[in-house]
Amino acid sequence: MEGPVWRCRAHELRCGGRTLLMGVLNVTPDSFSDGGAFLDPEAAVAQGVRMAEEGADVLDVGGESTRPGADEVPVDVELDRVVPVIERLVKEIDRPISVDTRRAIVARAAIEVGASIVNDVTAARDPEMLTLVRDTGAGLVLMHMLGEPKTMQVDPRYDDVVGEVRSFLADRIGAAVAAGVPRSSLCVDPGIGFGKTLEHNLLLLRAIGTFRELRVPVLVGPSRKRFIGELTGVENPAERLEGTAGAVAWCAAQGVDVVRVHDVGAMRRVVDVVDAIARKGRR
Repeated sequence: MEGPVWRCRAHELRCGGRTLLMGVLNVTPDSFSDGGAFLDPEAAVAQGVRMAEEGADVLDVGGESTRPGADEVPVDVELDRVVPVIERLVKEIDRPISVDTRRAIVARAAIEVGASIVNDVTAARDPEMLTLVRDTGAGLVLMHMLGEPKTMQVDPRYDDVVGEVRSFLADRIGAAVAAGVPRSSLCVDPGIGFGKTLEHNLLLLRAIGTFRELRVPVLVGPSRKRFIGELTGVENPAERLEGTAGAVAWCAAQGVDVVRVHDVGAMRRVVDVVDAIARKGRR
């Protein structure tokens, strides 16, 4: 059974036949697992090219850390970090480039140099974001986050985490469509680790298949997250490869359309095997 087509400017990402990988490219000094590794634009571009060669279907470039407790970055700093890297990458690789930002001004600048997707952890709280996406034809990831990165992990509580997150995402889809954004441009992300405890994350992952009822592609970002460290006892995020592989395999088996990962080569091998088993005849 074919899934939805995610339309992102000149790119069409066909979902359902296989699990798509979004490679994480943080051009920040303080991201939780790779802060500082790719702050230099040359290193960032080289890493982006490497991830494309390893099988990334999309590259997600972010210039502001949204790890728990992170401070807001000045807009000019975020622009200086992401725009030159995106401008270079669109010339180097034939893949859609996503900008990981919650600010419409940054999204606009990224789209102007070739980005095709906006990955917004606030689900378009910026009042200009939906208009921008509508007018440019960019793809948009609507993610659930409880509060702000600075405070989101301070005693997060829900009566029904799955129901509340799903209802929030349905409301944001409705707002986007009402603003004129085509449903085919939208993707949803339940926001693993963004204002959730270990148990909240596990409940969301167990029920992840229900998010397909929203009739847009589903994206999940479990890579190297704290809940994996809690389950495995591995403190260093960069060493959570096996735990990440377990979460990624689960997502692929449940029909998640896009998985956002740091270790693209290893996760490409994981999802290729799972897809061959779980999505018979669609290789």
